[in-house]
Amino acid sequence: MPAPSPCPAAVTSSPDAKARRDGRTATAQRPVHFQWDPMGFALSSVLVSTGATRVLCSVCLQEEVPRWRRGSGSGWLSAEYRLLPASTPSRQSRELMKLSGRTQEIQRLIGRSLRAALDLEALGERTLLVDCDVLQADAGTRTASITGAWVALAAAIERLQRQQRLSGPALKQQVAAISVGLVDGAALLDLDYSEDSRAEVDLNVVMDDQLRLLEIQGTAEGAPFSRNQLEVLLDLADGGIRSLQQAQRQALAMAPATSPSDTTPQPLPGGAG
Repeated sequence: MPAPSPCPAAVTSSPDAKARRDGRTATAQRPVHFQWDPMGFALSSVLVSTGATRVLCSVCLQEEVPRWRRGSGSGWLSAEYRLLPASTPSRQSRELMKLSGRTQEIQRLIGRSLRAALDLEALGERTLLVDCDVLQADAGTRTASITGAWVALAAAIERLQRQQRLSGPALKQQVAAISVGLVDGAALLDLDYSEDSRAEVDLNVVMDDQLRLLEIQGTAEGAPFSRNQLEVLLDLADGGIRSLQQAQRQALAMAPATSPSDTTPQPLPGGAG
C-alpha cells in the first residue's frame, strides 16, 4: 500500500498577513457600489461594481412562462450572462450562435441562485428575465452578477407589488455571492484577477441571509486541499457575505420606487434605430 500523502500546508488567514496588490488584508473585500437604473426600459437595473469588476444587471418582465410551465400557476426566472467584447484586456468575441461552456455554467448558476430567493407561485404565470452583462472583468464576475442581480430583482419585485400585480410577497430571502481562495498558502477573500489567476484553490460561495449555503463551486488548481482548509475558506466567505448583504440592503433603501420607463416616453415600434 502506498504511503499516505503528506497533509496540506497550514492555511493563513490572519488580517495581519502580507498586504495584497491593492493594499487589502486577507480578510478584506473590494469596495462594492450599486448604481440604480442605468437602463431606462428595464423593470429594474443596477450597475454593480466590486473593485474594478463591473456588471450591468437588469430585470425584465414577460407575461408568460415557458411552454413546459404553462398551467402550473407558477412563474419562472431565467438568467443570461455575457462578457462584453472590451470587458477584458484581450477583446472577447461575441457569443452568437453557440455559447461557451463557461457562459452556460455561469448563467445556470445565476438562475439557480436567484430562483432560490423567489416564491414562484406568488409570481403567477410570469417570467422574470435577468441579464448580467460584464462591462469590465477583474475576476469575480459570476459572484458580482449574483449579488447585483439580487438587488435588481428585489427592486423589481417591490415595483410589481406597488402595481398590485402579484398575489403576495414573492421575495423569500436575500442572496449574495463571493469568491475565496488559497494563494501562496494564504486564504484570501474576494480575489481579483492577479490572485485568481494563480490561486491553488478557487471557491465561489452563494449564501442566503441566514448564511445557509445555496451553492459552492470549488476547484483545486494544483494539489488537493483538506477539509480543514475548506472550513477556513467558508468561514472567510461568511464574513464577506454578511458585508455584501448589508451593502445590498443599503442599496435597496435608496432604490427609486418606480423604474424610469414609468415616466420615460415609449419609443415607436422598432425603436432600436
